[in-house]
Amino acid sequence: MVKLPQISEAEFEVMRLVWDQAPVNTNEITEQLVQSTEWSPKTIQTLIRRLVTKGALTYEKKGRVFVYTPAVEESEYLKVKSSSFVEHYFKGDITAFVSSYLESDAHSESDIESLRSILSERTGKQ
Repeated sequence: MVKLPQISEAEFEVMRLVWDQAPVNTNEITEQLVQSTEWSPKTIQTLIRRLVTKGALTYEKKGRVFVYTPAVEESEYLKVKSSSFVEHYFKGDITAFVSSYLESDAHSESDIESLRSILSERTGKQ
């Protein structure tokens, strides 16, 4: 498994924005997160600095502006984090995880149909 930096939930919100819009500058990140969170610009800039220090973001200085790109692929991060989640909470038992999800009321018929489709595709590949 790839070693990824530990990213807090707040830092993840910054990463989500950068993954969606990279390359993106400090002002763009700040403007968007000030609107969607209760964070101050200073808090957002601190989160960005932490992500750079952790190696999750890289930056380039263009004139007077810093432009950020992810150093970690979103798909790789989510893959590792979901595996870690299943391992931690379900002792690695994906069946227990899916069963737990399906027993909750937090899903729709389209969710279940999507799962069926994914499983069918996966079964067809093997």
